[in-house]
Amino acid sequence: MVLGTSVLTGAAAPSAGAANAPVTVTVNARAGLATMPETGLGVNHAIWDQHLAIPETTDLLKTAGVQMVRYPGGSYADIYHWRDHTAPGGYVAPGTDFDTFMAAAREVGAQPMIIANYGTGTPAEAADWVRYANVTKGYGARYWTVGNENYGNGLYGAAWEADHHPDKSATYYANLVVDYAEAMKAVDPTIKVGAVLTMPGNWPDGLTAGNDPGPWNQAVLSIAGPKIDFVDVHWYPGGNAAESLPRTGHIADAVHLLRQQIDRYAGPDAGRIGISLTEVNVTADGMTSQPAALFLADAYSGLLANGVFTVHWWNVHNGIGRVTTVAGQTDYGDFGLLSSGNCTADGAVCEPPVNTPFAAYHGLSMMSRFARTGDQFLRAGSDQPMVTAHAVRRGNGEVAVLLVNKDPEHEYPVTIDYAGFTPSSGAPTVHTHTNGATAIATSQNGSATSRTLPPYSLTTLVVRPANASTGVPGAPGQPTARQVTDRGATISWPAATPGASPIAKYEIHRQFGAVSEQLGETSGTSFTVGNLNPGSRYTINVLTRDTAGRVSWASPPLTFTTGSPANSACSVRFTNTTDWGNGYVASVDIANNTEQPIDGWTLTWTWPTSWQRVGSGWNANWAQTGADVRVTSTDDTRRIAAGGSVNVGFVGEYSGPNVVPTAFRLNGTLCTAR
Repeated sequence: MVLGTSVLTGAAAPSAGAANAPVTVTVNARAGLATMPETGLGVNHAIWDQHLAIPETTDLLKTAGVQMVRYPGGSYADIYHWRDHTAPGGYVAPGTDFDTFMAAAREVGAQPMIIANYGTGTPAEAADWVRYANVTKGYGARYWTVGNENYGNGLYGAAWEADHHPDKSATYYANLVVDYAEAMKAVDPTIKVGAVLTMPGNWPDGLTAGNDPGPWNQAVLSIAGPKIDFVDVHWYPGGNAAESLPRTGHIADAVHLLRQQIDRYAGPDAGRIGISLTEVNVTADGMTSQPAALFLADAYSGLLANGVFTVHWWNVHNGIGRVTTVAGQTDYGDFGLLSSGNCTADGAVCEPPVNTPFAAYHGLSMMSRFARTGDQFLRAGSDQPMVTAHAVRRGNGEVAVLLVNKDPEHEYPVTIDYAGFTPSSGAPTVHTHTNGATAIATSQNGSATSRTLPPYSLTTLVVRPANASTGVPGAPGQPTARQVTDRGATISWPAATPGASPIAKYEIHRQFGAVSEQLGETSGTSFTVGNLNPGSRYTINVLTRDTAGRVSWASPPLTFTTGSPANSACSVRFTNTTDWGNGYVASVDIANNTEQPIDGWTLTWTWPTSWQRVGSGWNANWAQTGADVRVTSTDDTRRIAAGGSVNVGFVGEYSGPNVVPTAFRLNGTLCTAR
């Protein structure tokens, strides 16, 4: 495991006794996100866990709704040899061999995610494992990752991952991934093979070492992209509870950047490549207490809504660590979902009996009550940073809303507004987990539109629709964008299936926060959207409306980013020249494309996120207000000759995914971004 290096100051909790204003939560059924996959809820198993396959463990995981289990366990994967069930240099517990693991996975009803040994193994060894699993035993193990956190092999300085290869570069890893994929698929062409990447905004994202053509992700994707089926990343947000809980706000941008990297470097048909996140956990106070439950539910929901096909908590059992008190509850510093039942070295403190569920287990159980396979995530938002909201729409028309109160001391009254959905007047089904609770409480009570959230709590409302949704037309298929410019794009989609009445038209909606803005409508299956903002990210849904006025579910989402003008009086080249994980040196070239000189200039842009800043700069005067950057010429750089350019630079700072700006204005004129 590696701790994420990004730091984002968390929203401060209100002081004790402060009056909390009512919170407004918006759930927008017109703004569809990803669909809940059948592999969404995952956990890690480890060969050093003697409780891996005991009936009590499998029963608990099955009850929690676990859909995927990963084996043989993090860094141990790169020293593990499946034939003789050994891990030289590490401990292997009895009752943890591959066949026992597979029997336990089947008992849980979960698919396996298997890590092939890259560090001390070979493509032939991995291919033999595939043969044994799927040909000899008929297990049908579909997902195989080549290695675990292999960027931690010393390439960037830190070395915790075993790697016996003479070359530790990303280039070498990528070329060997190709060999692994070819050997493994020669045995079973139906399997999916994944390569290890790093999560944008986390170490070593942005770092380039040795002779690699770029950072780890770029090098691996450029070489192995055409041969892999998915990429595998890990995320440990770091910090204490107050710091880590707000960092779920990084998820959308991190996944967006990762998808951009895949599309840019992985070659043709890169859209087929999925994203798995097979290790996540809080990494300071709160591992076994309520912060872990809150973080798990919030992070799983955000990642799955953004299209990650599986998310895995580290770990089922892990062992006692630093013992503290968090929000009045004993925290054992244990990464596990379930107690290992062991004690501190001095025997002063012991965990509860083996397999006692920790808070994170209840967070995972809440996820299985909230989002089921086939549910479509919906855009939801809150006007209070201490309260986050997620929502899904089910095939039977119900909407489930997950509310997370991250305040350890205060309750919040919440009003829930629904767009594109009318809730029943009857009481919803309510699932609640509060600080210190040993189970999820379930009842039917209250209203679908208002609720009071206890401090440090998870609440899921399952709300029935006011009217039966019969005869509704089908949703359009996956939209695509073409001819994307600085101001517009042409959106196309597969036609929907009519319901009880003929289809009258399709409506094109832009997701605008937690609400929607209708951009247009058409009777066809293509629409050109105009008046867009340059350098901006847009997420679009298409809805079907029939002649009786019935409206379909939202289509799958389409996200694209507008560019800059193809031709302009100015152009700007923004280059990240040197990156060290939470900062970088930026070079900015400003070109005058006219036949007249510029005498004095001001360059402006807006950062895409709230965690990016300009530090010290040179060759210009640098200022930032909020997310807006203003750069003005000095006496030495004020004149840009006709057809000439000037170079300025600065030290950039970031504490989350570093999304590069693409819309620059020089003296008010929108420039071409190079």
